[in-house]
Order: sequence, then structure tokens, then C-alpha cells
Amino acid sequence: MTDDVNERANEKARIRKESRDKMMAGKTIEKGLVIVHTGTGKGKSTAAFGMALRAVGHGMRVGVVQFIKGKWDTGERTVLEKFPDQVTIRAMGEGFTWDTQDRARDIASAEAAWAEAKRLIMDSSYRMIVLDELNIALRYDYLDIKDVLATLAAKPADTHVIITGRNAKPELIEAADLVTEMTLVKHPFRAGVKAQAGIEF
Repeated sequence: MTDDVNERANEKARIRKESRDKMMAGKTIEKGLVIVHTGTGKGKSTAAFGMALRAVGHGMRVGVVQFIKGKWDTGERTVLEKFPDQVTIRAMGEGFTWDTQDRARDIASAEAAWAEAKRLIMDSSYRMIVLDELNIALRYDYLDIKDVLATLAAKPADTHVIITGRNAKPELIEAADLVTEMTLVKHPFRAGVKAQAGIEF
């Protein structure tokens, strides 16, 4: 009986592999992607920094612009700063809007961060750019979405750009190659647990 079960499982696996091999044979394009991580769930920036570390592991140059978390002492920044020849990090945010309580200042900060982001995106020596929390700046109309889309359309062909933050604009979702929405199911913050090192930052 066990032999029969194993044989059937092996045959199914063989058929799946044939099907998968056929599908993969048609995937021949290699290009820089525009990737968006959005949604109400945790993990958007975490996933982006995981990809940045993966790129570093492949010897790629990575640029990071943080639009909100500039004041935070984050673990990902500490790790990536250990690779100064490969990674450029610009923490240019001043905190969330409820921290600054100054819209004009928030706009100026977002514009400065975007100017640096554009410079890094157009520098073809970088293979990956992480724009952490750019979606927040776009959500509050601190930046012109048309300028962002035009820059993404004009980026070097093999440069990957990862954009994080809640409430991604529909136009950005349409322009992206890969969009992942993180869905909140359960979060310890609701039970009174504060943000913790190694988990949130």
C-alpha cells in the first residue's frame, strides 16, 4: 500500500515538473522591476530590506532613501551601513506627520528626499533602490505622482526600484511590475505591546 502511494505521488511530481519546466522555458525576459509593498499589515519595509540584503549578497550596489524614519535608530540601517562600498543610505525623514505637526516642513523634507531618490535612481551603478515609505509622501500629496511615474519610466533598464508604505496610489500600482499587499490579521500593538527593536525597527 505504501509503495502504491509513493508511486502515485512520484508520478504526480513528475507531471508537475514537466509542466513547470514548460512554463519556465517561456520566461526569458530579464529587466529592472518597479516593486510596490503596500497594505495595512506589517512587513512592507521588512520585505524591502530583505531584498536589499539579497542584492548585496549578489554584489549589487543598493541605494536607500527613507522618507519617514530618518530619526529612528533602525537595525536595518545599522546592518546595511556595514557595506559602505555597496550601500548608500539616506535617512531623510523627520518622523510621521503627527510627530512634526508641520505640513510645510513635511513637504520640504519629502521634496529633499525625492531629489536624492531621483539622483540614485538615475545613477546606473546602482542595481536596486529602496524608497522606504514613499507611499506616505504620495498619499499626503507632498510629491507630484506624475513626476514619480515619469522618473520610474525613465530609470535605467536593469535598475530595480522598491517602494513601500500604506495606501499606494492607483497610478503607481498600475505602473508597477510587482505589487504585494500586506494584510493585517493580528498585531500585538492592539494588545498594548509597544514597537520593539528587532521587530519593528
